[in-house]
Amino acid sequence: MNWVNKSVPQEFILLGFTDQPWLEIPLFVMFLFSYILTIFGNLTIILVLHLDFKLHTPMYFFLSNLSLLDLCYTTSTVPQMLVNICNTRKVISYGGCVAQLFIFLALGSTECLLLAIMSFDRFVAICRPLHYSIVMHQRLCLQLAAASWISGFSNSVLQSTWTLKMPLCGHKEVDHFFCEVPALLKLSCVETTANEAELFFISVLFLLIPVTLVLISYAFIVQAVLRIQSAEGRRKAFGTCGSHLIVVSLFYGTAISMYLQPPSPRSKDRGKMVSLFYGIIAPMLNPLIYTLRNKEVKEAFKRNIQMISFLTNFSASCPIFVITIENYCNLSQRKFP
Repeated sequence: MNWVNKSVPQEFILLGFTDQPWLEIPLFVMFLFSYILTIFGNLTIILVLHLDFKLHTPMYFFLSNLSLLDLCYTTSTVPQMLVNICNTRKVISYGGCVAQLFIFLALGSTECLLLAIMSFDRFVAICRPLHYSIVMHQRLCLQLAAASWISGFSNSVLQSTWTLKMPLCGHKEVDHFFCEVPALLKLSCVETTANEAELFFISVLFLLIPVTLVLISYAFIVQAVLRIQSAEGRRKAFGTCGSHLIVVSLFYGTAISMYLQPPSPRSKDRGKMVSLFYGIIAPMLNPLIYTLRNKEVKEAFKRNIQMISFLTNFSASCPIFVITIENYCNLSQRKFP
């Protein structure tokens, strides 16, 4: 039993792309730029949807949930990644790794369900327009949103517990940018077949089933739209659904390739880049996709531009944020030579 007691390290080393140091500066710039855009974009959407009463509808209620989720999603990983990229010792404490694993997994699972719920909302709006206000009433919307959050966090409790119970036997080099289930399972010094089977089963529940429901919903939506006589009506219907389809393709496509594809030694670096895409790039693109392709949101921006002017001050303070990060990194390098 002694090996079990010694299996939990005090800290983990996040390798990332340490074998390719020339990538550190481009990655730092990309992560920082993406994080700033993610914060600014999602905070702006949340504020505009809250202030504009014309957008107090089920569709935008779920969109505000998605923006809040993406905001927390990236914050759970990117700040630590920025510090580690410019630090000679790329470490994270055991407690920090546990928190990162739990939050990232919980929010990722929640987003899987929330995107499926948003497709159901579009299905009712287009295929059952006369019954939309009756079906998608406020209580049901709250229940659906709550169910997605509760299910996501419940899944995270189970998967995090099963993953952290695996003995590591002193192994602490995580071949990733952050603490994620597949990367941590590779550290275990015992057979992980059961854990991998469990991870695959959970991934089917939270990825394949929701994306199947999304595809079914949009099959009915396409049929309904094609029956619309007005070309303007068809364009508007496809426009409201197009943004959601792009977001679904970005998120589900990369997540499925990460969690449901058999592992192989050649896919090591590919897996890192894929996880960065659905963990960082997709949350950054979501606000841009919904605002640039949505006329109602753009009009709401114009109506509430004065109320959200303080967010412009945030973007103006970004150089200070960059300098602060750089100074912290320099201090970290001096502290850990």
